[in-house]
Amino acid sequence: MPRFTRRIAVIATGISLLAGSLAAHAQEGRIRIAEQFGIVYLLLNVAQEQKLIEKHAKAAGVDAKVEWVKLSGGAAVNDALLSGNIEIAGAGVGPLLTIWDRTKGRQNVKGVASLGNFPYYLTTNNPNVKTIADFTEKDRIAVPAVGVSVQSRYLQMASAKLWGDKEFNRLDKISVAVPHPDATAAMVKGGTEITGHFGNPPFQDQVLAGNPQARIVLKSYDVMGGPTSATVLYATEKFRSESPKTYKAFIDALSEAAQFVTANPEQAADIYIKVANAKIDRDLLLKIIKNPEVQFKTAPQNTYAMAEFMHRVGAIKNKPASARDYFFDDAHSAQGN
Repeated sequence: MPRFTRRIAVIATGISLLAGSLAAHAQEGRIRIAEQFGIVYLLLNVAQEQKLIEKHAKAAGVDAKVEWVKLSGGAAVNDALLSGNIEIAGAGVGPLLTIWDRTKGRQNVKGVASLGNFPYYLTTNNPNVKTIADFTEKDRIAVPAVGVSVQSRYLQMASAKLWGDKEFNRLDKISVAVPHPDATAAMVKGGTEITGHFGNPPFQDQVLAGNPQARIVLKSYDVMGGPTSATVLYATEKFRSESPKTYKAFIDALSEAAQFVTANPEQAADIYIKVANAKIDRDLLLKIIKNPEVQFKTAPQNTYAMAEFMHRVGAIKNKPASARDYFFDDAHSAQGN
């Protein structure tokens, strides 16, 4: 090959490598995070307020551009993730398992971390309802997404225990998709078609505090047999592999946020009120954060029972061998279950 031709080839190769490097670098730094409603997203609220993702990304040499997206319901979150409108999805374990099953061998969506352990309550303002067996065709149970949300899955698991697996979705027909704030307002006010709400903190606590007729019908911890990570974060394999520094910065930010909330519940409460623009009694909020049943940690706990159930009733086709099948194999989640 003539010297001039060789020189052009070398230059072309250099340009190609540079372009590839720039393309790879362009993937780093951009992160759009979808959250929903409730104190269960407190770690994200702290990370947002204290700019922890930007901090850890900068330490890795990345200029992070962080966007926060508010959605309602696991179905909407999953659609946003698959359409490429977000990088990190925040929803219940049920929606995670659904999308893991759908994308296995393709986008390979898996869990990134837990947002902690929180008890979820099914409450009612109907004096005739003492157990889930007392709900009738006249009742309506509000959930974030019918049949898909983690609250819906808890209700299905409880139904399967009571009426058998063939009747697992028996209460889906009287369930309605309503965002937690709207469902809470309806439950406190009363007089609407909504007589039940499977919520999360602080909405379930506001219902119990705001309506003397309201009572707890079912607790998620009872359904699952103990403390459970109900709400989790997940992402595509593509994002994790193409943006490793941004991904790690997010994980590190989340871990720092968990440590901060545990050590500083008062400050954490103020951050939640500010970031979420929450209209809530501060003492009630602190009571929730300090509840011994609530644990702020990123390692998932006690999620596999739901995976087993969803496979058993045909809600997912693939049966995971353990939580490590539907969570990425990162250090913080290695001991998850």
